[in-house]
Amino acid sequence: MSVLELLARNWWAVAVRGLVAILFGVLLLAWPGPSLMVLVIAFGAFALLDGLFSIVAAVRAARGHENWGSLLLVGITGILAALVTWFWPGITALAFAFVIGAWAIVSGILAIVAAVELRRELKDEFWLGLSGALAILFGVLVFANPAAGALAIVVLLSTFAILYGVSLLVLAYRMRSLSHRREVPV
Repeated sequence: MSVLELLARNWWAVAVRGLVAILFGVLLLAWPGPSLMVLVIAFGAFALLDGLFSIVAAVRAARGHENWGSLLLVGITGILAALVTWFWPGITALAFAFVIGAWAIVSGILAIVAAVELRRELKDEFWLGLSGALAILFGVLVFANPAAGALAIVVLLSTFAILYGVSLLVLAYRMRSLSHRREVPV
């Protein structure tokens, strides 16, 4: 089974990741003044869910004898980011910014790697690459101004999460369309 077939078969998992990201972003924008503790817990939940879905996708890819390393690394990175935020809840805004920034950059690089791998099989791999580029941009912005405060991080994080989620929903829609047109056997 190719990576394209795997994505088409599991389009719903990509869509769930996108919806979770959008929901996370909207909730942060709705309450822009949460304490850093609430932000830490919310980010930890988002990173954990994203990591778990990536690991599930990696396991499915491994079963199909496809490239699974990038997905596994994204999953481990997300789970590690969640654990760091939960086990050190008193973390400062500066350290929290670095955790978020590092997670975003690593996840973004791995998404771009996956998009490059897919370009041979899928015409519109752009959306996966875009989600990776947005993640890297977000991470760089956080590293460039880590002392901006929790409120600025909330706005950046919520904007990133919404854009990231939309790009994943577009990719999921594309994969669902392919599976329904039977271009890809599922």
